[in-house]
Amino acid sequence: MEKLQLGPEILRKENPRLIYARLSGFGQSGGFATAAGHDINYLALSGVLSRLGSSGENPSAPLNLLADFAGGGLMCALGIVMALFERTRSGRGQVIDASMVEGTAYLSSFLWKTKNLGLWEQPRGENLLDGGAPFYTTYRTADGEFMAVGALEPQFYQLLVKGLGLKSDELPNQMSMADWPEMKKKFAAVFAKKTKAEWCRVFDGTDACVTPVLTFEEVAHHAHNKERGSFITDGEQGVSPRPAPLLSDTPAAPSLERDPLIGEHTEEILKEFGFSQEEIDQLDSDKVIEGSKLRASL
Repeated sequence: MEKLQLGPEILRKENPRLIYARLSGFGQSGGFATAAGHDINYLALSGVLSRLGSSGENPSAPLNLLADFAGGGLMCALGIVMALFERTRSGRGQVIDASMVEGTAYLSSFLWKTKNLGLWEQPRGENLLDGGAPFYTTYRTADGEFMAVGALEPQFYQLLVKGLGLKSDELPNQMSMADWPEMKKKFAAVFAKKTKAEWCRVFDGTDACVTPVLTFEEVAHHAHNKERGSFITDGEQGVSPRPAPLLSDTPAAPSLERDPLIGEHTEEILKEFGFSQEEIDQLDSDKVIEGSKLRASL
């Protein structure tokens, strides 16, 4: 935007109510401000990547969801909403400096707030919530699928043990971390005896906090998701999540049309703003704009 002479200082002189959001990996200042990077780099610099991954393995990033979309896009959108709200009182806009590094770190404040409570004292992958606990992890089933277990509370843990056909008095104490590796092996051996569907029949309707790990192909067909309409199918039979969260008075109305191609409506929009066909052709010739009109393949 600065290269186009459209930076916040210039635009806000014209319109003091303008909210100008700047989303970047490392932020607008600091030694890395102009450096290239991707989600995994921002995740690394935030400190969070050091806590992600299996025991004895290299740190591993959860796709590019955490820094790009959560710490980046979502935090930036929240900043815009806060700026909009503040503008209703002050009448003035402001500039938002949304750094994916800082957004990810702030999103993960829980890790800092709870590190003194014993949740993260062990190495990566050996703690209560990162796969170290036998009652908070995933297990492979007889058909090569997976079940997710999140039976943290004692009452839920007892239902897990019961569903597995084990006896509590023959197992170590739930919170005996020294026994967790052997308990995981025991639980894994039991889970490997039934298919995912069979385990669903065992645990569905209970509070054992055991659920199937659904694939993209399965998720829209799961009974709970079907009842809520959590996933939608577009005109080309592509499945995607319905917009969330649901608002009682103004729920989103998702489009079932295909996504537009990049530049598909460039000409149409420019004409709406008063550009002539000659001007549009010149912009296209100068490679200022990109068009992608659909054409029949006959």
